[in-house]
Amino acid sequence: MKRDFISIFDLGKQEIYEIFELTKKLKESQKKGIQHKILKDKTLVMIFEKPSLRTRVTFETGMTQLGGHAIYLAPADINLGKRESVPDAAKNLSRWVNLIMARVYAHKTVKDLAKSAVIPVINGLCDIEHPCQIMCDLFTVIEKKDSLEQITIAYIGDGNNVCNSFIGASALLEFNLNIATPQGYEPNKDYLAKTKTANLTHDPKQAVADADIIYTDVWTSMGQEQSAEQKKEIFKPFQINNELLKSAQKDYLIMHCLPAHRGEEITDEVIDGPRSIVFDQAENRLHIQKGIMVWLLK
Repeated sequence: MKRDFISIFDLGKQEIYEIFELTKKLKESQKKGIQHKILKDKTLVMIFEKPSLRTRVTFETGMTQLGGHAIYLAPADINLGKRESVPDAAKNLSRWVNLIMARVYAHKTVKDLAKSAVIPVINGLCDIEHPCQIMCDLFTVIEKKDSLEQITIAYIGDGNNVCNSFIGASALLEFNLNIATPQGYEPNKDYLAKTKTANLTHDPKQAVADADIIYTDVWTSMGQEQSAEQKKEIFKPFQINNELLKSAQKDYLIMHCLPAHRGEEITDEVIDGPRSIVFDQAENRLHIQKGIMVWLLK
């Protein structure tokens, strides 16, 4: 039976830790210059409806380091669902390649790809979830804090796809998750109903008070640009800045999934400061996605 990674809920706790362990070994091999051509002669196709720096470069580089090949399909190349139906595209690609990664607008698109493909499909981002990002983030937390046990993560900002995936991960791995959003911008209620370890508030100071990790994301996601100016005013109290961090513990770490709108959701002093692990986190997109691809195809 083929495996897909469309949602964080596609994995169980044991499977998540299997991927973390595999990722650790792959990262160590890469750092030591040890070749690990585990996916020799395998091909990944990357479908993009949204532009990306990290997703494009890390998946393509990762597949190269694993001995395989990656094909980039830009929005104009495939025009998914318009030039050709999603099921037909999935069936065609299943005859030619070994793995599909899709960075799309609608969750339904990536679900339909997985339903029709006979090869594994990875959700590289959609409107509901960003599961590869959260796997990367939690792997990074373990690197820095040794474990997720007794860890509290504070997510400050918009209740978006990243937030939803964090909630799903908290349900599976049982770390504490404090979420602070403005009223009306809360995360998906169905996701919140699945976890007992996530706490929702509208007070960012309350959320960061006992946090080991303080995490934020852009206030306006791609495709929502028309609401950007309105959100800047609503979200201003949720900016990660030195004033807010006076409410935090002494040994907190700062994370951001990038790209950052500096001066909006986070200040330069914080993202470039000594507590920031943002670029360690960005590097780990490469390693965790290698782990996910190997795990899906093993």
